Amino acid sequence: MELRRRDYHVERPLLNQKQLEELGRWSSVTGTHQWRTWLQCSHARARALLLQYLPVLAWLPRYPVRDWLLGDLLSGLSVAIMQLPQGTFAVMSVMVGSVTESLAPDEDFLQDLNSTVNETARDAARVQLASALSVLVGLFQVGLGLVHFGFVVTYLSEPLVHGYTTAASVQVFISQLKYVFGLQLSSRSGPLSIIYTLLEVCWKLPQSVVGTMVTALVAGVVLVVVKLLNDKLQQHLPLPIPGELLTLIGATGISYGVGLKHRFGVDVVGDIPAGLLPPVAPNSQLFAKLVGNAFAIAVVGFAIAISLGKIFALRHGYRVDSNQELVALGLSNLIGGVFQCFPVSCSMSRSLVQESTGGNTQVAGAVSSLFILIIIVKLGELFQDLPKAVLAAAIIVNLKGMLMQFTDICSLWKANRMDLLIWLVTFVATILLNLDLGLAAAVAFSLLLVVFRTQLPHYSILGQVPDTDIYRDVAEYSEAREVPGVKVFRSSATVYFANAELYSDTLKQKCGIDVDRLISRKKKLLKKKELKLKRLLKEEKLQRQAAASKGTSVSINANTSIRDIESNNMEGSKAKVSAGKELEDTAASGQEDAKAPDGSTLKALGLPQPDFHSLVLDLGALSFVDTVCLKSLKNIFRDFREIEVEVYMAACHTPVVTQLEAGHFFDASITKQHLFASVHDAVVFALQHPRSGPVSPVSVTQL
Repeated sequence: MELRRRDYHVERPLLNQKQLEELGRWSSVTGTHQWRTWLQCSHARARALLLQYLPVLAWLPRYPVRDWLLGDLLSGLSVAIMQLPQGTFAVMSVMVGSVTESLAPDEDFLQDLNSTVNETARDAARVQLASALSVLVGLFQVGLGLVHFGFVVTYLSEPLVHGYTTAASVQVFISQLKYVFGLQLSSRSGPLSIIYTLLEVCWKLPQSVVGTMVTALVAGVVLVVVKLLNDKLQQHLPLPIPGELLTLIGATGISYGVGLKHRFGVDVVGDIPAGLLPPVAPNSQLFAKLVGNAFAIAVVGFAIAISLGKIFALRHGYRVDSNQELVALGLSNLIGGVFQCFPVSCSMSRSLVQESTGGNTQVAGAVSSLFILIIIVKLGELFQDLPKAVLAAAIIVNLKGMLMQFTDICSLWKANRMDLLIWLVTFVATILLNLDLGLAAAVAFSLLLVVFRTQLPHYSILGQVPDTDIYRDVAEYSEAREVPGVKVFRSSATVYFANAELYSDTLKQKCGIDVDRLISRKKKLLKKKELKLKRLLKEEKLQRQAAASKGTSVSINANTSIRDIESNNMEGSKAKVSAGKELEDTAASGQEDAKAPDGSTLKALGLPQPDFHSLVLDLGALSFVDTVCLKSLKNIFRDFREIEVEVYMAACHTPVVTQLEAGHFFDASITKQHLFASVHDAVVFALQHPRSGPVSPVSVTQL
């Protein structure tokens, strides 16, 4: 479609900041204190708070039973069966295990007689530590959620989250290899642990159990085929075929009937303890030992949960409330700790399984939890023969979506290489340093990159697009022309302590004149002029003293004729007058310099003059100013006025103007009449006033 050209004509007064405030009747906005809203009480506010902290009351009454219930049921059952043999997330399990092993080592439970470890006492102590740790982690997470600590999610950019979850999926993939090959690996934690695990897997590959490998391969092929069928028959099936659930149930039956464990050495789930432990209050004396580790685990658990939440939110088009996630996760750990559970977080593999098997809402999670409870209490023995290799195959197959995020590398290479750098650094740091330290390193790097990018913004000299009030970079727009006598300078980022000096230096460089050198030469010439004036004053003083001395000798010398005396007096008088006149001229010149600096102008001093008389600073990119920025702007005014260039500012946002006032930027020499509503206003005013003069309020700009 071709757009018709529509010309428009605007005629308005030329506006500086002072006139704009008067015309618009500007007044500062009085902010309301947040604590006042917290203390307000009404039926609507009580209902909003209730729905905020119990969102189930909002969505459950509107739950579409016919459309979603069956999918949630099948998804919940699939996830519940997968949950049986392992902890929720391997990394969290390893972190908790490292804490309990360090605080309750085997050496503390050696029996005196045969130096064997009392495993019963050791395990009881470690369970007590883990449950106390879970309670403390829950308290941290609930507290952080209530004080709205979830704001840190804003520092988790999309490339960072994708790189982080991709690295986590690689770690999950590597952690499942021991079940695929039937290997016994040593437990590791900390930096490079995943690298050592992968090397150990490669080293022990000759020890692989063939039956386990075949079981995993068959289960993986079945799952892939079912997923392909679901994709092809999507329009004809009322709901996806529950491949994971059917595979797990079928594998359990085949394992029991064939005897995979005894005949082929396939590792199975084994005994599942029945019954629930009674609730026990945690040992508060352990809190002092666990507080540091508890806070680290609380933050890492939240980071894992919110990263996965943001991934699925982007896929399905909804928003994640980070503070609500903190509270929910904290309550899970807090209540679980009372029942002697260890801290948990979201599981990537099980979340992917829940999504791929048709799960839509938290009903799937409720079904999964209820089914696990039933299994723990009564039905655990039915799944004792479930091969672990089948569970590993299901996890690896469902990691496909996360591992496909490697394609982000190609898309980010074309779109934004800085985001690609964040992605790669996050991925490598998470792989090498593990999830906790890797996340911290990734966030620190992304924040430093933001600072670095603001330190090196794009600076440009602007020119006017013909017949418009639009100003663009003359290096990018071939038709944009600089306004004769006026330089317009713009930065693409705000000016603050990290880039204020670079802003000033680049401005002087872009103007095409060595401002500092010109000021230095001017000061040297003025210094010479001042020294010359002092020398003349000194010479006059000496001549006066000589004249006075000469007059005394004349009165003493009686042999000198009157004519000679008169002649000498005339010569002295002429010399005096001549010296006095030169002094007066110099003094007069100095006085003129002070009043109207004609004698100290660049032209009078024989120095080169800039080819522009006005400088306009486009400050539209400024979002805030600090004290360093204020001083830098003042120095720019001072330096350019030294070389007879008047400086104007334009397009400042109101909050920035307020900060300029608070920082006492405006004074007798720099007023709001030097700040204009737009770049065009400043340029028009500069053209009408090529030298400093009174501001005319009747100037008009026509576009």
